[in-house]
Amino acid sequence: MEVPKTSLIVIIVVLASCLLQAKAWHGQTYCGGNAAPRCQLQYISTPNCEASGAICLDPRFIGGDSIVFYFHGKSNEHFSLVSDHDVQINARFTGLRPTGRTRDLTWIQALGFLFNSHKFSLETTKVATWDSNIDHLKFNIDGQDLVIPEETLSTWYSSEQDIKIERLTQKNSVIVTIKDNAEIMVNVVLVTKEDDRIHSYELPIDDCFAHLEVQFKFINLSPEVDGILGRTYRPDFKNPAKPGVAMPVVGGEDSFRTSSLLSYDCKNCFFSRQETVPSGSVKPKSEYTFLDCSRGASSGNGIVCRK
Repeated sequence: MEVPKTSLIVIIVVLASCLLQAKAWHGQTYCGGNAAPRCQLQYISTPNCEASGAICLDPRFIGGDSIVFYFHGKSNEHFSLVSDHDVQINARFTGLRPTGRTRDLTWIQALGFLFNSHKFSLETTKVATWDSNIDHLKFNIDGQDLVIPEETLSTWYSSEQDIKIERLTQKNSVIVTIKDNAEIMVNVVLVTKEDDRIHSYELPIDDCFAHLEVQFKFINLSPEVDGILGRTYRPDFKNPAKPGVAMPVVGGEDSFRTSSLLSYDCKNCFFSRQETVPSGSVKPKSEYTFLDCSRGASSGNGIVCRK
């Protein structure tokens, strides 16, 4: 039986729509025909929570050694994720303690960066009811709030062009590039009602705990790098996470706690504003990377779109 032409078109459209949705669920966002010319009809990747350098969930880390571990921290406190000679990256944890639990359940709510003379932060705004049509990201550089146009691939540079922020989608997803140090892909997500039901979080009615999914790609880390995540990139690091455990928890809160989002006063912090590293050597400079949505997925160690 011959299928009417209009019905065939409908079938094709439906199949295409399903394909786009499937791609989106697997860590990619479709860049439609109204986007910037260099990204039209392409896919741009969002954080891959199964790759090295990822921090997702409550919070679940995948180290540079590809080992999965959990670091719970404490709600409304700050911890060093990475501390190297010329870059410091901290996180603010948010969370709550359900009835009968012995610790806080936490997620990452904000990131703070110290680099050269800059103090840069990005954070999620508190929201009672999630609305994907609203951008829940807030940016600040050296004490000044930033407004980045809500357009796919809209870009902001610091005055020295050593920090770059580019929206991956119109709202709630960006890539931050710290020149010669790191690329950080950030996505805002919420704790869903289904998550609440399964894990008995006991979420309050005025907060759905919007938080960050993050994926890092580091460039030229020193062998002495420290921090909850950073130390897993040291060549001599032995991960204390117990193999075969469903939820291997790694402690050390006292070693990584900082007094604020933009401080480097933890016991294991050694960031300084000097650009040279010990022994008189200078960190090699790499090519400054830019987002290029025409390329495919990488090996899973961080950022996908670059050239």
